[in-house]
Amino acid sequence: MSDKILYEMQNLKHRYGSGPVTLDIESLKINEGGVYGVIGPNGSGKSTLLKVLAFLEPRCEGLLLYDGKDTAGHEARIRGEVTYLLQNPYLLKRSVYENIAYGLRLRQETSNMRDRIYASLRRVGLEPGKFAERPWFRLSGGEAQRVALAARLALYPRVLLLDEPTANVDESSAQLVKEATVSAWKERGTTVIVATHDLVWLYEVSTDIINLYHGHIVGYGAENIVTGPWEVRGEYAVRVLFDGQTIYGARGSASGINAAVINPSDITLSRAKQPHSPRINALTGTVTQMTLERSTGHVLVSADVGGIVLKSRVPVSLVEEESLCPSAVTALVFSTNSVRWL
Repeated sequence: MSDKILYEMQNLKHRYGSGPVTLDIESLKINEGGVYGVIGPNGSGKSTLLKVLAFLEPRCEGLLLYDGKDTAGHEARIRGEVTYLLQNPYLLKRSVYENIAYGLRLRQETSNMRDRIYASLRRVGLEPGKFAERPWFRLSGGEAQRVALAARLALYPRVLLLDEPTANVDESSAQLVKEATVSAWKERGTTVIVATHDLVWLYEVSTDIINLYHGHIVGYGAENIVTGPWEVRGEYAVRVLFDGQTIYGARGSASGINAAVINPSDITLSRAKQPHSPRINALTGTVTQMTLERSTGHVLVSADVGGIVLKSRVPVSLVEEESLCPSAVTALVFSTNSVRWL
């Protein structure tokens, strides 16, 4: 990943028509040549952020720079470097070849067009001899998504934006979509920005992760967002889990508490039983998943705790020392001051 900043936002707001603000970004920088994940619950603004970055939705307020320059009035030109793949692909009523050729012709990039089309098809696991002349209506859902991705890869985009690219496809197609996306980044230096619920994949390949909640950036990398109901008990706010365990957070000056965020680096793991107090949370959970986090070189350990999943970021050495593995029972320990209110 380059140190060059490709996108920069300052105090950016977006709303649809006269409705409420759907995106409120105080500050965001995206470096060229990275893989960025955008995560958050449904309705958090992920798709809106991608559309703004694709210059398909205008900002209502604030600053948006691309390549160091204000984008106002230059959106059409910049779109020539950016391409966006929707969750549900739209194909033209023509052959696979002509679907991919359409964008190249539109951008007047017809030199070596056949080679580019065939190469992009192979990149997504579709043999040109079998698929190039196939009509759009003879494609499965997974094949249609891969053709849509091939059409974008053939453009050699500087930025590739993907909105839940594997949500509605079979497992084989999902894997091919992910591999093709990573290859575009590795081989061509494409900046990839993807919104997905496939967190394991993101943790493995991303250079950074943007966490959204109600249109705001609430953190970077893997974060734990714990929604309510939270109960106020004196100086603490308490979240009672389904199994009766409780999470305590220092209330401070917070009011109207609805959700909290806990950094996985603030949660330590121990197979030994730990004392629990209002100042120190010591919860019992069962390990469900372990992923090597590319951006940090640490292991993200996910554990089911009373019906919610909490992630802890630990060094590889601790995994070995504590004999952590899926189905292992472990204590998750973190301070009440590690609970930040949203």
